[in-house]
Amino acid sequence: MALYQGLHQKLQQKLSPQQIQLMKLLQVPTAQLDERIKEEIEDNPALEPGNENQESSEIDDITVQNEQDESGDDESYDSEDSYDEFMDEDEIADYRLRDDNVPELNESGSIPHPISSSLHESLTEQLGLLNLEPTFQVIAEQVIGSIDDDGYLRRDTNSMVDDLAFKQNIIVESEQVEEVIRQIQTFEPAGIAARDVQECLLIQLRRKNLDHSSKPLKHALRIIEFHFDEFTKRHYDKISKSLEINEDMLKEAMTEIRRLNPRPGAQSSEFNKAEQYIIPDFFVFNNGGELELSLNQKNAPDLRISTDYKEMLREYEKGSKKDKRQKEAVQFIKQKIDSARWFIDAIKQRHETLYSTMEAIIEHQKNFFLTGDETSMRPMILKDIAEKTSLDISTISRVANSKFVQTEFGSFRLKYFFSEALSTDSGEEVSTREVKNILQELIDTEDKRNPLSDDSLTDLLQNKGYNIARRTVAKYREQLNVPVARLRKEI
Repeated sequence: MALYQGLHQKLQQKLSPQQIQLMKLLQVPTAQLDERIKEEIEDNPALEPGNENQESSEIDDITVQNEQDESGDDESYDSEDSYDEFMDEDEIADYRLRDDNVPELNESGSIPHPISSSLHESLTEQLGLLNLEPTFQVIAEQVIGSIDDDGYLRRDTNSMVDDLAFKQNIIVESEQVEEVIRQIQTFEPAGIAARDVQECLLIQLRRKNLDHSSKPLKHALRIIEFHFDEFTKRHYDKISKSLEINEDMLKEAMTEIRRLNPRPGAQSSEFNKAEQYIIPDFFVFNNGGELELSLNQKNAPDLRISTDYKEMLREYEKGSKKDKRQKEAVQFIKQKIDSARWFIDAIKQRHETLYSTMEAIIEHQKNFFLTGDETSMRPMILKDIAEKTSLDISTISRVANSKFVQTEFGSFRLKYFFSEALSTDSGEEVSTREVKNILQELIDTEDKRNPLSDDSLTDLLQNKGYNIARRTVAKYREQLNVPVARLRKEI
């Protein structure tokens, strides 16, 4: 097939560098905006912290006069050509298109950081107290490294034997690995390095029996060891009959089992999550029935164009001789100044977008911000806020997914205020969050000996005036992380 050249004309819609930069800035939470600005200042020397009002209008009056040399030099500097070249996508500075727009948190001390050790670090510290032989020490390190974050050892023994042989050139037997696993299972938290839930609960019950044995603990141990399948399916009658115990004894045994931790490794990770801090992007105050909105000060930092760069541009503009090096310097300075102006404008636009979006949310959910009652929340979707703010739905989504607001009732993610609508018998539209709250209340107050089925929950909600189907109730129940009625049954 022959090669040929041809001209083609087509229409295309492309985002400008400024639009790309603004979208990325909208996604950055306030807690990480400082770091993002520091990166920009490091990349662009024409940008610096300070009050932009200082001589802000001077840069608009600076024009670079470009004249051809008397010798007829064709490489004379043309401002429009240079600007077009600067706007060309191949010439866009890397910092305007980079994807890592969520940098690590600032270490300036303004944002607190919890100090904690991970599960594997804790296990390694305990391993140092055993004084194992070198071979067993390597095996133990391999086992600890194979434990998942929830505390379970899901890698089988033979695979770990192969890992030691091929990766560390250490030949061991499966029995040696099992021996080390049994030693690690004595570590804290109890139940660590178990292969499944049954073994995890057995480890904890056996340790409790050694510390203080009792009849309920012995019954609990027999239930988990010999009747684990019936236990998971809540077949309490079969368990009572097989163990020949009455209902009270079974209830005491079940109480002991409920005190166990089926995810021993998650304890440290959940603690770390609880210690993490939320830096709100907005503050909403109730001032005598009037809601007042303010943005975190880090949302609107003071930035300006470097006075040194403006002075350099003036000096080059006043210069009579415009050789090639001078023209390249002028072009470089102008590019950096334009980039700094774009970034300052993007920060301002970010501030305005966040403020207008939050104002629209407060207006729509005014009753909630005044009372804190979740049942007073109105149905609200992204389209509702987009129409109020005249912004695109994708812009609202970027704001809602990564921002927090602090109220007198607590801190909430903006996404929390969005929910779909559900109609009542009177034709009124209510938030699905209100329905979920009522569903949760019904489940919390049910008789645990005879929990409500999805059909019963549907009937109760319909009696309250909510037009809802059984499959919708099942969907909401799953979203609330509530199991089916059979698994909610208690003695």
